[in-house]
Amino acid sequence: MRRDRRPTRVVAARGRCLRIAPHAFPGRLGRSLIAGAILCAASGAVGLELEGEAVEGALLVGRVAPGSVVSVDGRPVRVSPAGRFLVGLHRDAPETVTVRAVDRNGERTERVLTVRQRTYRVQRIDGLPQRKVDPDPDDLARIRADAAMVRAARERDDPREDFLAGFEWPVRGRVSGVYGSQRILNGQPRQPHFGVDVAVPVGTPVRAPAPGVVSLTHLSMFYSGATLVIDHGHGLSSSFLHLSRILVKTGERVLTGQVVAEVGATGRVTGPHLDWRVNLFEARLDPVLLVGPMPPR
Repeated sequence: MRRDRRPTRVVAARGRCLRIAPHAFPGRLGRSLIAGAILCAASGAVGLELEGEAVEGALLVGRVAPGSVVSVDGRPVRVSPAGRFLVGLHRDAPETVTVRAVDRNGERTERVLTVRQRTYRVQRIDGLPQRKVDPDPDDLARIRADAAMVRAARERDDPREDFLAGFEWPVRGRVSGVYGSQRILNGQPRQPHFGVDVAVPVGTPVRAPAPGVVSLTHLSMFYSGATLVIDHGHGLSSSFLHLSRILVKTGERVLTGQVVAEVGATGRVTGPHLDWRVNLFEARLDPVLLVGPMPPR
């Protein structure tokens, strides 16, 4: 078995290689995949490749020889026929993550990733209805039912690789909330924020940031209000919270840039904005690491 402890953003492979054109994968994810990378031909000569920076909140795209079996910290992950797979590093990821691959010939490759830790902001939000901060027993039952629906949508594991198209901002505007910030609501510490908030008026069109299939629509969740989830394949999904209107249906195929909803102020909010979240199954990722800083309006 080979062991490699080098930091990520490195390509390790054997055999004949092929350079990928920059236009092959648009968007920040695509740029990460091709920036200086050499992807080896799918002839069984691929070792274990990982593209992207190993930092809390990041999505890494991996590649192995077709037919290989891959695990991340002992958990099996989906591998496409071309040998591609995903690794998600959540907000409080451990200092090291181990990726193992076994090819068709039984040869093992192991990569130990050193995960860069981040410092998160503290965000104070006041003026929320107290019921939205300290829900009563009836509200708690509704919250649990909402969470079960969202969890089921995020557990979807399709072989589609829509994420390879890259990601774009679903709306453009002032970023009012960032990923990972510790939230203090009406003076009470609560869970960190796991998305990015963009403050824009009610009715602003929300566009699909990448191709996918709608896996959940709900018009009135307790915390998130009108909620939409789009699945991008391999367990990667986008969630859009606090909407005023949802313009697509569960099971519908959507394309990058398609208007899928409108911004609102539903659920637990103090004003209109879009809360965009990205998950790899239960791992909560930072959307900004997929799209880069907000472009000028």
